Amino acid sequence: MTSEIPLQAVEELLLSVTRSAVPLLSETTAHILSAGGKRLRPRLVLLAYAAAGGTNIDEAVPLAAAVEIIHTATLVHDDINDHGTLRRGRETVNSRWGSTFALLTGDFMFTKTYEIMAPQPAELNRILARAATQLVEGETLQIQAARQGTLDRDTYYEIIARKTAALFVACTELGATAAGAPPEWVEALSTYAFNLGLAFQIVDDILDLIGDEQTLGKNAGMDLAQGRGLGAVRDDSNAPDALPATALQVTSDTAGGPFKESLLADHSLETAIALGRAKAQELVERALASLDILPPSPAVEELRHLARQVISRDR
Repeated sequence: MTSEIPLQAVEELLLSVTRSAVPLLSETTAHILSAGGKRLRPRLVLLAYAAAGGTNIDEAVPLAAAVEIIHTATLVHDDINDHGTLRRGRETVNSRWGSTFALLTGDFMFTKTYEIMAPQPAELNRILARAATQLVEGETLQIQAARQGTLDRDTYYEIIARKTAALFVACTELGATAAGAPPEWVEALSTYAFNLGLAFQIVDDILDLIGDEQTLGKNAGMDLAQGRGLGAVRDDSNAPDALPATALQVTSDTAGGPFKESLLADHSLETAIALGRAKAQELVERALASLDILPPSPAVEELRHLARQVISRDR
């Protein structure tokens, strides 16, 4: 089994469940959802379900849709905070409809997860609720640390563990738990997802520094402009589990621009990018190793392929 066929069912559910009696909300949610995206998180749910021996894919489709709605809602809210104008190759909701309607759109999408998850067992609801809480905590820590100038390596690591890796973990826990997997399989998939989530965010922060908007499909340089992301190196070989970079304390009303150009000429940034990529590779290797406990299957192989794609992606 591959995730391509059930992903279509996820797409259909995403658009149907977010229809509203208020036309504007239907329009704004359809605008961001129909733009596509990587759909990495719903793919993780479906693959974890299959890798754990699940056979009725209809059980996993609502779970996959729920995590994608939560993820997309956070993007809408992020674009308000960042004053972003481009997302998934389209004008952001806040840019087209304004911040107030964007805020309400994100809120509306969050509430739709209740509708999807209400019929699900309590344990699945607890998994997703825990991840949603950690996600908001991570975003809050990030903004607070950037404003206070305290975004060091350890804080960065805590932030990405909460704002990114936690939802990745929830995806695999949802899929594996729904499939009735034994605890050791759930743990293995959770370990895979946690390391994958960290690696994904590190690469995402690197691409924010060196990528272009046309390829990324979103505004580049936002993290750099607002004092977030990878930056000046503080190499510490005695801390292998810590990220090998601290944050650049750079603020500007524009994203990237001259700041980015000047920093690219600085060897410390080049080193930070190289070390960041090495760290991401290390995390992916940990993720791959955790899958060894699972019985071989097409779904497990696709999970391995997905992890390798995280390192090689350009958007």
